[in-house]
Amino acid sequence: MTARTGFFFLLLMLTAATLGAASEARAQAGGDEPLYYVTARNATLYRTAAENEPYMQLKFREPLYQISKQGRWSQVRTRDGARGYIPTGDISNVWLRVSKTRQTVYIYRGVELLKAVPADLGYNAFADKERRGSRDNRDHWRTPEGSFTIVRKNPRSTFYKALVLSYPSREHAERGLRDGLISQADYAAIARADAQGEMPPMHTALGGMIEIHGNGTGARSNWTQGCVAIQNTQMDELYELVSVGTPVLVEP
Repeated sequence: MTARTGFFFLLLMLTAATLGAASEARAQAGGDEPLYYVTARNATLYRTAAENEPYMQLKFREPLYQISKQGRWSQVRTRDGARGYIPTGDISNVWLRVSKTRQTVYIYRGVELLKAVPADLGYNAFADKERRGSRDNRDHWRTPEGSFTIVRKNPRSTFYKALVLSYPSREHAERGLRDGLISQADYAAIARADAQGEMPPMHTALGGMIEIHGNGTGARSNWTQGCVAIQNTQMDELYELVSVGTPVLVEP
């Protein structure tokens, strides 16, 4: 299981917790310690709440459990049981869940639901994205389903502000390779970006530049080319809350 897959396994348990299975999910996820993930690249775990005793390097998006918070430092443990301190600004427990059926973006901090925001979706709102759409083939203007992360924040988007998602993901690339839509080289490039938490190639037949952006109607309409659009006031709040690396789960 990769670090990314492992984190989303835990994230799915957190989703279950929000739906009423909190005690069971916490027990499976490692007790009552809240789940966080690393948002800083080249993050360091320190032996004490100071920067003079580095202990080990942490991976971008690596899951951690927060034991306590002391000023600007958090005491954490890794999934392997290593304990230490990390600057609190280098971790987050914010994540997003997009329900296509409800056309809503749910914003969470751990198991706490902070807000539910009406969302506009792709022209063909209820099918998974398989390939690039066009004005001549709007059927493929679809909002993709699966586990993604935010790979870029764009403060000056054509659509007000935007959070670029890691589509195409490795899972979509596997299907695209199997169906003959992309080459082995395309697949390798997408898989590499996926593993490193970087922006994947956006030029392949699978399409790309799927975003959560502003200029939404608030009426749960289906008009985008596959993106998730919310109203600008909601976008302002969301933009400040998330980081590059924030997990985004898009459900049917």
